[in-house]
Amino acid sequence: MLHWAKSRVINSVSGMFAHAEMPLRHTRDFPGDPGLCGPGSISWRVIGDVSVFIGGIRALLIQAAHPEVVAGVEDHSRYRDDPLGRLSRTSFYVTSATFGAMPEVKEAIDLVNSAHQGVSGTSHRGQAYSASTPELAAWVHNSLTDSFLESYRRFGGRLSPAEADQFVVEQSQVGEMLGAAPLPTTAGALREWITGHPALAPSPGMRAAVSFLQSPPIPAAQKAGYQILMNGAIATIPRELTSVLGLTTVPGARAASAAMVLGLRRIMKNSPAWQAALERCGAPYDRRLFRDKAV
Repeated sequence: MLHWAKSRVINSVSGMFAHAEMPLRHTRDFPGDPGLCGPGSISWRVIGDVSVFIGGIRALLIQAAHPEVVAGVEDHSRYRDDPLGRLSRTSFYVTSATFGAMPEVKEAIDLVNSAHQGVSGTSHRGQAYSASTPELAAWVHNSLTDSFLESYRRFGGRLSPAEADQFVVEQSQVGEMLGAAPLPTTAGALREWITGHPALAPSPGMRAAVSFLQSPPIPAAQKAGYQILMNGAIATIPRELTSVLGLTTVPGARAASAAMVLGLRRIMKNSPAWQAALERCGAPYDRRLFRDKAV
């Protein structure tokens, strides 16, 4: 019965990310390649933890606070028609860029840059946008970095200030390959850049995106858990941004999210992509940190 229950949870969560090509399918073809980050990186520890689920939701909310960024999503994305497909493609990119061998990293970056070509237009406030501009790419990338870091520190594990800064530096390498700029290189500077960004403002696209994220069309069995993670994500967003987004923290959200993340961590353990990357590099690791592949 316990094995069945664990399998059901794993399949339910993993199934949400199975609507696009699975990342690292051929990673064993590149033995010894540490990729962009490598076994000793903070990125593998942070993004390999289940707190990344909260980080992903948080990043999408924060990204919507930029009128030109969200206009590009509204005008050119099919996220309403294929939300799990978009989620899976984002997961493919993050996983490949973080844990992949360099050919896999470059493939993921090339796919994103290719998808951004032609994503241009004019926002509701009359400002032109292009997804390929360094400034807009930086908003998307930096909010993702800050969100993964904050979610790990709140719900994952402890990081020293130096380790937090190292994570930001590691992730800035991904940003450089995307052509994003500016790219802060400390956790403090990153948070300051995000909360003090002069372009942020409410917009019709923001309201539509936030409404969608608060109640996405996902199976009923997954909605309750998603809502807990959503509430946890909102609870970690700085006030400067929640005031723009029109969001308020639900009482008890942090405690409920922490309990759920702890439960998921016990069942799912760490990312299988992290394990695959360690094995590709021939790096020693504690197998108890990863779930039995038979489960």
